[in-house]
Amino acid sequence: MSRNSRPRRISDCTAGGFRPNARAPHQRHRAEGADQAFVIGVLTSAADFERARAWRVTDAPDYERYLADTAELLAEAQRRFDTVRARMFHPQDFAEFCVLHGLDPAESAARDRYLINPPLQTQLLAYQGEELAGDFVPRLVRARENGLTLCHADLLLDGGLYEGAGGGAGEADEEHGRWVRAAHQRGTEVFRQMLVGAGAGVYELRLRLDAPGGRLSAAARILQWEDGVVRINDEDLELVCAVLCAGLALELPGVAVLHGSQGSAAACGEYRPAAWAWSSGGPDWAPAARPVRLDGVAAQPGYSLGTVC
Repeated sequence: MSRNSRPRRISDCTAGGFRPNARAPHQRHRAEGADQAFVIGVLTSAADFERARAWRVTDAPDYERYLADTAELLAEAQRRFDTVRARMFHPQDFAEFCVLHGLDPAESAARDRYLINPPLQTQLLAYQGEELAGDFVPRLVRARENGLTLCHADLLLDGGLYEGAGGGAGEADEEHGRWVRAAHQRGTEVFRQMLVGAGAGVYELRLRLDAPGGRLSAAARILQWEDGVVRINDEDLELVCAVLCAGLALELPGVAVLHGSQGSAAACGEYRPAAWAWSSGGPDWAPAARPVRLDGVAAQPGYSLGTVC
């Protein structure tokens, strides 16, 4: 499960046409040796759809038709492009982006710039044919929230989460990069130990840290099989490890709760409710000193992570 966070590169990608019709404007570019990609923004609610109509981003008469048209556009993009990515088209974010850069929100060029804005790369999700109106739209919403948290964590780490301190190559920058990578590896190991100790089951992890500028929060749904194989969305894994990294690197106080149903089909379908809590106020995570309630979930002090192989 261990892996380091890396920046998501889209410099070689296409800003996908936002308007979901056959005449949707879009640009294509293939860099030498690079895949051709398509990026699209998706309105994730009827309220956002109504607000965006003033910018003529769609000719659909209602949100249901808009989703159907967008699904068709995504299917076409999968046939034509090597990579298809999507992100939530957030009307307020877009309006503020246009004001900041002096853009007309009704122009397609403004939407293209918004979609491929480098600081928002962490909000992109790869589209692989999922049902748009099913789990994918909620994932887009979470990806925006996750992206904002990742930007906050990266800021706390002086840019070390993705590019290193200032992107420089000096000795101080290299040392900073090693410091962040070491904290990331420790955070990933903490998460692994939590899951190994829990065993097979269906869980949700909730994580909260008190940090300068506001709390850092992360959540992830996890399915763990009897053989230790873990199923978790990539963007959720990235967020959990990044928040743990920031907490350990900066020794931020925090609490984590892992709860759900412990057990497996191999055990004749026997599942048991479980909820464990850990806390941190320094360079390590340990069982909480007392029962914890986090986001409405009550949990008992967890097992010692140091005893988990």
